[in-house]
Amino acid sequence: MTQPDDRPIRWGILATGGIAHAFAQDLALQPDGEVVAVGSRSKASADAFGDEFGVPHRHASYQALVNDPDVDAVYVSTPHPGHHDAALLAISAGKAVLVEKPFAMDAAQAREMIDAARGQGTFLMEAMWTRFLPHIARVREILAAGTLGDVVYLTAEHGQWFAQDPKFRLFAPELGGGALLDLGIYPVSFASLVLGVPAQITAVSHPAFTGVDATTSMIFQYDSGAHAVLTTTLLAASGNPAAIYGTAARIEIDGWFYTPTAFRVIARDGTELERFEEPYEGRGLRGQAAEVGRCLRAGLLESPLLPLCCLRSLWLGCSAPVVEADGPEVGHDGDADAPRDGGDGVVADRGAAEQAAYGVGDGGERLVLGELAQAHWHGGNGHEAAAEGQQQQQ
Repeated sequence: MTQPDDRPIRWGILATGGIAHAFAQDLALQPDGEVVAVGSRSKASADAFGDEFGVPHRHASYQALVNDPDVDAVYVSTPHPGHHDAALLAISAGKAVLVEKPFAMDAAQAREMIDAARGQGTFLMEAMWTRFLPHIARVREILAAGTLGDVVYLTAEHGQWFAQDPKFRLFAPELGGGALLDLGIYPVSFASLVLGVPAQITAVSHPAFTGVDATTSMIFQYDSGAHAVLTTTLLAASGNPAAIYGTAARIEIDGWFYTPTAFRVIARDGTELERFEEPYEGRGLRGQAAEVGRCLRAGLLESPLLPLCCLRSLWLGCSAPVVEADGPEVGHDGDADAPRDGGDGVVADRGAAEQAAYGVGDGGERLVLGELAQAHWHGGNGHEAAAEGQQQQQ
C-alpha cells in the first residue's frame, strides 16, 4: 500500500535498548517521520522510553506494538538473536519493517524473512544507515562517473576497544557477539557497495576469551582482479578510515568512515580533485528512516539503494530484483527493467560463485567467510557499538 504524502511516517520502535534511543533521537530531526509507539516486554521499560521521547502509545508486548493501527513502520532493535522473530511478527501484521543489523543470524532466517515480506506484500530493509549518508551518496556518484578509473583495491577497518566483560553483549556468544557481527559489517558493506560480491574470500580470526571472534581480517578477491582488504577488532581503538584506489585517482575517507564525515579525491599525480565536507545534524540514523518513507510513498516494497538482493547475495547466494507494490520489477538503480549489475555495485545472478565464496548452501547453513566456519561464530553482520552501547534484552 502506498503511503499518503500528507502526513509523516508513523514509527513504532520494538525494544528499548541503546540503539533504539539513538534512532529516536535522530528521528526527531526528520520532519517526515515521528515515533508514535514503543513496545517492550516490560511495561515499565516502555513507559520510561515513552516518557523520554514523548511517545503516546506504550505497549507491554511486541505483539501489541505491531498490532497498533497507528503504526506505519516498525523499527526492530532487539539484540541480534531476536531480529528474526520480531521482524516476522511485524511482517505478519502488515507493517513496513526496518531491521537492525545483523538482518538475521543465519541464511535460513534471512530467507524466511525475505519470503515472508514478499508473500505479505510489505516493505523490508536492513538498517545499514551508512548507505544513506551524504558523503556515501557522493562516493556513489564519483564511482559511477568513472573518476577513479578501474578500481584496483579498497581498504576499510573498524576497531574499538572494549573491557573484557563476559556479560557484555559483544563478548557474549548467546547474544550474537563478536567483532565481525557487530563492527565488521561496516567494512564488509562498504566493500559490497563499491565492488559487489567477491569471487573468493581469505580470512583469519583471533578469538576472544569467550570464543567469539575478537579480531578478524579479510581479503575479498573479485573477478575484475580488484581486492578489498578489511579488518575489524574488539581489542584496539582504530581511526576507522577507508579508501578506494583506482587506476586514475583515489578516494580517502576520513576516520569513522561509516558515520557522517569528509573525504578527498586525489588524482594519480597527487592533485586534489575534490574535497567533500558538509555539515550534518545528528548521528546519521535518520537517513535510513527518510529512505523508508520515500519508498513507502513511492509504493516500493524494498529500497533501490539497499535492495533485498544485496542481503540475498550475502546470505543466500542468490539475487533478485526490487519489486514495486503494484508495478514492474526494478533494477538496482531504481529504473524499471534496468540492468541488475550496477546500481548498488552488486553483481546479479552469481549464485554459484557466491555460494562457493560464502559457504552458503541450499540447506540454509550459516554464512561463512573463508576459514571462519567455527562453532563460536554466528555468521552475519552487526550493530554499531558506539551508538548502541550495552544492549539489554527488552
